[in-house]
Amino acid sequence: MSNTAKAHIGLLIANLIYGANYLIAKGIMPDVIGPSGFILLRVTGACLVFACLLPFVGGFIKEKAVWGRLVLCALFGVCANQLLFFNGLNLTSPINASIIMTVSPVLVLLLTALILKNKVPTIRWIGVAVGGLGAILLISSKSSSSNLVSFEGNFMVFFNAFSYSVYLLLVKPLMLKYNPLRIITHVFFLGWLMVLPFGFNQFMEVDWASLTTSHFLSMLFVVLGTTVLCYALNIFSLKFVSPAVTSTYIYLQPVFSTIVSYWYASYSGNTNYADLTPSKLLFTILIFVGVYLVSKPQKQVSVGC
Repeated sequence: MSNTAKAHIGLLIANLIYGANYLIAKGIMPDVIGPSGFILLRVTGACLVFACLLPFVGGFIKEKAVWGRLVLCALFGVCANQLLFFNGLNLTSPINASIIMTVSPVLVLLLTALILKNKVPTIRWIGVAVGGLGAILLISSKSSSSNLVSFEGNFMVFFNAFSYSVYLLLVKPLMLKYNPLRIITHVFFLGWLMVLPFGFNQFMEVDWASLTTSHFLSMLFVVLGTTVLCYALNIFSLKFVSPAVTSTYIYLQPVFSTIVSYWYASYSGNTNYADLTPSKLLFTILIFVGVYLVSKPQKQVSVGC
């Protein structure tokens, strides 16, 4: 099997894990552990794993000039990003959250144009407008279940995607200069310091003695699967396929999330998670069209001599 084929399999597995994560993480919040406490657990576990790998990828970064950027990467890529995501997921449906996350490529393009002053073709601006409209309509749409406070949750998930888009712009120069695992270890440690005040109380409130095997497996899935394994698979895949190819796999997350959510709804009888209405399907199509226009490669015009 070629390395390219292995890369695509890795991306498929990573996004399947991401898709399942929406349901698994939501399944134990907030009754077992609060969302901010869950993030503290997630970041702590990831820090311990990445710290074990640090000696093999270059060790501690001593260049003081990069630490300001590392702090910003931790703020947007770990603290704001993860706290907003889990607190938002706690209030909305897994399907809504996974759909909103697909707007990330649109936000990256918008930020690239505004911050880096890159010239953006008209067709991509149309994509930003269409995708943005779909996201706004989805965020403001009412849930079919009274148990889901969709607007608040959707709003936080959207700003999680915005925060992660800022992180991608900030971290790219560091990833080009240093080993990616070396950077992510520093980012997660700094992020852990930022998350600690927000998640400490909820973490300490957990009744660990009453947790079942299922609860521990769910936590282990989020820490080792969604965080550590998915990051490793994405890093491996980027060696053999382009970032553009990698980003297209985000479209699979709402598909996987929908399948898992409807399977769970039919198995458990809990219809709160199966929350895909015709109107939301229309908003989803708008987002997908917008992301397609943003991500569509531009044809090069050749000039004859």
